[in-house]
Amino acid sequence: MAEEKKAAPKAAKKVKPYATHRMCPKCGSGVRLASHKDRHSCGKCGYFEKK
Repeated sequence: MAEEKKAAPKAAKKVKPYATHRMCPKCGSGVRLASHKDRHSCGKCGYFEKK
């Protein structure tokens, strides 16, 4: 009879933490500011800050 093959142990999946973004002061803590080359901007209300 043929021998049964054993399954190789699975490697643990690495979880990457979320990037820290600034929150929009007008919209509240649920809306993050997008990071551009020269500014941070809100896509919901249009608020922006220069870097």
